[in-house]
Amino acid sequence: MSKVLLQISYEIDPEKREQFLALASEMKAHFIQARKKNYAVYEQKGKKNSFVEEFTCASMEEYDALEDNLDEKSEDLVNKLEGILKGGKAKYSTLTEIE
Repeated sequence: MSKVLLQISYEIDPEKREQFLALASEMKAHFIQARKKNYAVYEQKGKKNSFVEEFTCASMEEYDALEDNLDEKSEDLVNKLEGILKGGKAKYSTLTEIE
């Protein structure tokens, strides 16, 4: 079974950095502990305030269920994040492992 990576890339408003870092910590706790997801947030080296969230899914079925199974807390966290994004834009990339 091939792994699937979902990467969500975006920039945040510099004046909202501290708010974002607190939110990122809350998102990590929720997605890893409560939702049992393999999840991480990275900052792009050399490009301050540019971040990538990454979900690693064990299968395409798990990937497909990410959005379908959002709980209320997950939706609230995503909505808060959208208010911090620079220009309100995020780029989504889905990668499948080659077997």
